Amino acid sequence: MLSFTAENVRSYSGEVHLSLLGTRLASPGVVRDLEIAGSLTPVKVLPVAGVFGANASGKSTLLRAMADMRDVVLNSFRRGDSEARIERYPFLLGGTEKHPSRFAIELVLGGVRWQYGYAVDDSHVLEEYAYHFPRGRQALVFRRDRATGVISFGPPFRSARRTLAPLMRNNTLLLSVAGAADDKLIGPLFAWFRRNLALMEPSNRAPRIAATASLVQSSETRSRVIALLKAADLGISGLERFQPELEPGEAERIRRAMGILMNDEDAASDIDVEQIKGVLIRLHHMGRHGPIAIEPDQESQGTQVWLGMVGPVLGALSVGDAILADELDTSLHPHLVQEIVSLFRDRETNPHCAQLIFNAHDTSILGNGSRRTLGRDQVWFTEKDVSGSTSLYPLSDFRPKNDEAVERRYLQGRYGGTPVLDTAGFRRAVEQARK
Repeated sequence: MLSFTAENVRSYSGEVHLSLLGTRLASPGVVRDLEIAGSLTPVKVLPVAGVFGANASGKSTLLRAMADMRDVVLNSFRRGDSEARIERYPFLLGGTEKHPSRFAIELVLGGVRWQYGYAVDDSHVLEEYAYHFPRGRQALVFRRDRATGVISFGPPFRSARRTLAPLMRNNTLLLSVAGAADDKLIGPLFAWFRRNLALMEPSNRAPRIAATASLVQSSETRSRVIALLKAADLGISGLERFQPELEPGEAERIRRAMGILMNDEDAASDIDVEQIKGVLIRLHHMGRHGPIAIEPDQESQGTQVWLGMVGPVLGALSVGDAILADELDTSLHPHLVQEIVSLFRDRETNPHCAQLIFNAHDTSILGNGSRRTLGRDQVWFTEKDVSGSTSLYPLSDFRPKNDEAVERRYLQGRYGGTPVLDTAGFRRAVEQARK
């Protein structure tokens, strides 16, 4: 991924732009030079970007906006019918909730640079486009305009019209239709969204732990999982996969809930509930007399967080995907967070240029001096204005020196993105509660 842009989404009323292009401030050996078709100059890409800021400043909503784009691409055709609402989250504090939400992304796909974007309101796709640069110059893949009702295809892609046109709806992205129809020409762009921009957040930790468990089936990936678990110094000596037992009546409750979600109770009656529950991992810890198996609900919060990260991280590193991590430092020691970032920065552990975009409060990642976990062009800040709208800006805007104490200056408020706390207000609130 080279860049992401959005407008009128979540806490961003105006345009938000995140770039993963390397600059002259890049740390030595971090930038990846990607050869692209039609250009003698490689594209300089960063494998990591970290976002910092005060609580409720918009760090998480940036990642969720990226996940929103992925969700609409993957599911707008599958969800409902022509009357279904488009899943979007416009800015709500400025009277712009009826205005369109816009998304755009730039990426390198199969050695070719691509641009894709769309604009939607609650019920219609207002605009959608895709371009590629097979010879270094922009060429049309397709363009769609609701105002004219015309969908134009570039010469190599015109044969896709016959397959996709009959399936189009006003509330469906053409790219989503191409994915559902398994289109061979535009389908690879859809496949990129299916593999990339998956968001790691607390609400989806259970399926991520199940993803880690799935890697234990193969002897090759099993050893990598165990190695990462042991490297984290969590006292783990081994692991085993197991199928959680169903509580009395649980299978029926799950089928009933799925029937409501699917709006089809008959189809839900045939659901394999054990498959939904998934396969989990039981870890072994070294005790005085040997390894002891510990039930998952007895593990520490930090161990569960790390267990939920191992699968997605190994998966991304093995094929070069871009993943998102909300509050990467939650329940993890700062040294462990730095190791995760280093896995993506290091060419040996990340040979395919996988990318990690995360947010965190742990300022030690910023570093003080020339030796730092994140380069000067890998750091971004979020800040809210008086209207409640978030702005995103890079550390590079401040032209920091190579040996600058970034962590200390950030905590001093030199770059913004820090909370303005009312110390007297805290004391007054406690005093009132006491009275």
